[in-house]
Amino acid sequence: MTSSTTDFAITRNESPKTEAERAEILANPGFGVHFTDHMATVEFTEEQGWHSPRVEPYGPLQLDPAACVLHYAQEIFEGMKAYRHADGSVWTFRPEKNAARMRRSAERLALPQVPEDVFLEAIKELVKIDEVWVPDASTGEASLYLRPFEIATEAFLGVRPAKEARYCVIASPAGPYFPSGVKPVDIWVSRNYHRAAFGGTGFAKCGGNYAGSMAAQVEAAEHGCAQVMFLDDREEKWVEELGGMNLFFAFSDGRIVTPPTGGTILEGVTRMSLVELARDAGHEVEERPISIDEVKAGIEDGSLTEVFACGTAAVITPVGSFKDGDDVWTVGGEGRSEELEESYPVTMKLRTTLTDLQYGRAEDTKGWLVRLV
Repeated sequence: MTSSTTDFAITRNESPKTEAERAEILANPGFGVHFTDHMATVEFTEEQGWHSPRVEPYGPLQLDPAACVLHYAQEIFEGMKAYRHADGSVWTFRPEKNAARMRRSAERLALPQVPEDVFLEAIKELVKIDEVWVPDASTGEASLYLRPFEIATEAFLGVRPAKEARYCVIASPAGPYFPSGVKPVDIWVSRNYHRAAFGGTGFAKCGGNYAGSMAAQVEAAEHGCAQVMFLDDREEKWVEELGGMNLFFAFSDGRIVTPPTGGTILEGVTRMSLVELARDAGHEVEERPISIDEVKAGIEDGSLTEVFACGTAAVITPVGSFKDGDDVWTVGGEGRSEELEESYPVTMKLRTTLTDLQYGRAEDTKGWLVRLV
């Protein structure tokens, strides 16, 4: 299949949201609650490969009850954003990295790999037709969240890779992840659950990883924490990641440590971008294992001064404390300033650097932005 824009058949939604309805949604979109008027779809079969690319009205999928995705969880997804710049243009951030990660996920889940040009063209076509859903540049950190995903659609109950699949892209307007402003979050250290196992699917972006993390998330909430941090499954001492975000640890000597992605940690696009931006800012960034004991000792002796998590949705989130059973370790000490720029100078500077780039407030010297409209 070629990737010319003429390949995508366009069927417009005959009942799109009215301008007033859309304006009301965009005034308070939340996250992942509302969806645009259209979706992009491409089919796969062994005989035809990727075919029948189209943009069509957003709506329910028709699946056979025996579809492999429903029984054996053959599915993967990505998370991206479209950003409105001050001149009205619309851009996305490092989409080739999402495309590459989706291919790695597909290989691990034994799904057909979506070629990069097909991956990106579907996004471009969807954003082009639903451009009015991209929030205005004056609305802070609002954006259009993009969710590409692939599911196995073959109706077959035998345990083998499906021979038919579907690639879709849907879009959801998203307000600032923190409507009341960025605030430190408290983290529960999971001792009863593991997010991923050696040789498993931890590096892939598949739903099973997230489903498996939810019981731990419930446990965290029961202990008054907003997020859960997972340790490795073999020694139960090495920090891995949160339920859906990568972690960074900033020390008083300027070093920043983040766990290596390996096979059990998702290779976040935000994570890899921050590694490069932090090095540009003069930090020594170490991608190495870091134990929970090192984290605790660093917080207690004051050498570990900042901790932050990162991901597409929240961008960068400062961590306020860790709760490990009855023990609580407060990052920066109990007397830390309420001003984030004072308590988390490294975190907030990196956050500003990244968001200024994404929203076009700073020059893109790295070529990380791709124009959609």
